[in-house]
Amino acid sequence: MALTDKYADLINQAKTGGVSDLQVAEQNGVLYVTGTAPSSSLKDEIWKTYEKLDPEMRSGDMVLNISVAGGAAQEYEVKAGDSLSKIAKNYPGLTWQQIFEANKDQIKNPDIIHPGQKLKIPSA
Repeated sequence: MALTDKYADLINQAKTGGVSDLQVAEQNGVLYVTGTAPSSSLKDEIWKTYEKLDPEMRSGDMVLNISVAGGAAQEYEVKAGDSLSKIAKNYPGLTWQQIFEANKDQIKNPDIIHPGQKLKIPSA
């Protein structure tokens, strides 16, 4: 089976998701996939697809190098036990107030966020 066939779902996801400068090349039994994703959430989804296709990433038959476009909005999915302060600690230079301001359309009280909520993470 050709590697492009093995990873066809991942390649199609990158194409339909709008990865720019997408390059797919097979060389010496390794598939190289590079490009720039328009958002960090798309990059994360592409990695999840890779993990499904090669769960322990032991095949060693792919190099996935997807970067995120400069200025692209990042997204964070709230987990149980999260607070805006706790989330802000994952992003150096960012405060909980900045996250709150960026998400006022969906957060009315900064002390109340819910698991599964997708928050925009502004640039620090």
